[in-house]
Amino acid sequence: MTDITKAVVEPEVLRARRAVYIAFGGCGFAFATWASRIPQVKHTLSLDPGQLGLVLLSIAIGSAVALPLAGIVVTRIGTSRAVAAMSVLLAVGLAIVAIGQNYGVTPVVVGLFLYGFGTGMWDVAMNVEGAAVEQRLGRTIMSRFHAGWSLGTVLGALVGAAMIAGHVPVSVHLLIVSGLIVALVPWSVRGFLAIEATPAPAHNERPAHPLQAWTEPRTLLIGLFVLSAAFAEGTGNDWLGITVIDGYHASAAMGSLTLAVFLASMTTARWFSTGILDRYGRIPLLRGSVAAAAAGLLLVVFGGSLPLAIAGSVIWGLGAALGFPVGMSAAADDPVRAAARVSVVASIGYVAFLAGPPLIGLLGDHLGVRHALTATVGVLALGLLVSGATRPLVPAEADADSTASPLELRTS
Repeated sequence: MTDITKAVVEPEVLRARRAVYIAFGGCGFAFATWASRIPQVKHTLSLDPGQLGLVLLSIAIGSAVALPLAGIVVTRIGTSRAVAAMSVLLAVGLAIVAIGQNYGVTPVVVGLFLYGFGTGMWDVAMNVEGAAVEQRLGRTIMSRFHAGWSLGTVLGALVGAAMIAGHVPVSVHLLIVSGLIVALVPWSVRGFLAIEATPAPAHNERPAHPLQAWTEPRTLLIGLFVLSAAFAEGTGNDWLGITVIDGYHASAAMGSLTLAVFLASMTTARWFSTGILDRYGRIPLLRGSVAAAAAGLLLVVFGGSLPLAIAGSVIWGLGAALGFPVGMSAAADDPVRAAARVSVVASIGYVAFLAGPPLIGLLGDHLGVRHALTATVGVLALGLLVSGATRPLVPAEADADSTASPLELRTS
């Protein structure tokens, strides 16, 4: 992105920026809280890798149900109400998991479904709000919002490691975090921008229905790119701790700490990449990131020792950091259709969370979880092929995006 003009920042934009950081951070903290306790829940329920993959699938199914509806919901009720409601639903799901994991698989699956539903719609709403704030600021900042999510995950993973080391029960840990989410997030999103309605389209045209975004070639290809990025990120989130524990015979606390290293690397890349994005543009940075993610992942799998696996986790995290946030920015280039397009892109991207856990789990039954991770490299190669679809739209092209080919779009 070039020729960016820095506008005077209004107080309401600063408030919204802080609120978006809290929304992203709270969502990340909730996720890492759950991710840090997956090995203990696996042990409590006596699950093998394939069974665990199917249990984790319930999160993705919940998100898959929510995401196609998110564009309509966010367009009609606004981003702040959507995030507030979904944060409460997520917390309820986490509380059900906290209690239910002592009674069997079924309540855990129900709780994770609610957790996934809340996460999916919350994700779309906060990304739409983040894109609006980014556009009001006049400079790239979306990756920093996602760094806020990553920072939340780092904090959540570290707290999880401390809870494990202190022998705090899973149920107590998850219930405390559920309460914190309900207390903090609905209050914070009152600072979101007051523009809740979808802006009117140019030239007095009839507003496009949110579902029309599913027919736009550029939007669909961005979704495919985000799918590859989400697969690489989600594989690390769900399976890295187990890979270190089972594949390198590390302790449970070391598994959580390795996950924290991975998440810290993602946070670092997201926070410090904004200037590079503005200077060099989306495409070169995204392609380099995909290559780095693949290289780091292969080092985790074939490094042969725990120190090399941790080093690979760093590289993997750095490379996996930018695909999702930059894809969200690309989907929201046109503010008029941002909610609908972000919903579509997120829906496609979350197929990675739908297919990823069971795929790695089933492969892990035959190859071991560590070597099953190599499937992610093929998905990253697909993302590399379609990364050109994320080229920024110039304003004149935004209205015609639904009929234009991604190869016909000029860059800004």
